[in-house]
Amino acid sequence: MSDSEKLGKVREHLCLYDHPLLAFSAQESSGVIEVLIDLKNSTVPVHTYRFPIHPRDLDQPQFAWNLQRQLYDALHDFFIEMFTRTPQDRKVPRSSSLGPEES
Repeated sequence: MSDSEKLGKVREHLCLYDHPLLAFSAQESSGVIEVLIDLKNSTVPVHTYRFPIHPRDLDQPQFAWNLQRQLYDALHDFFIEMFTRTPQDRKVPRSSSLGPEES
């Protein structure tokens, strides 16, 4: 299977996914097929999330299921990476509004 056929296969499968907040696409970069996830109509700057599709995965009979698993895992990572602050961030000042049971 040629690189253009592999890219076409990934794009064909990504067309099966429709999401109101996210756009999915694929591109070839330095001989590697990458899936890109972008936030649609974003009013804040959010990075494009990318993950590679390994060539051996493209030839597997279970490609569609493997792509779905990778996509769902990537969505989790993408949303987690969007946090601008978490409780683990040591720069976050401790809120004085927390009661004793919430401390």
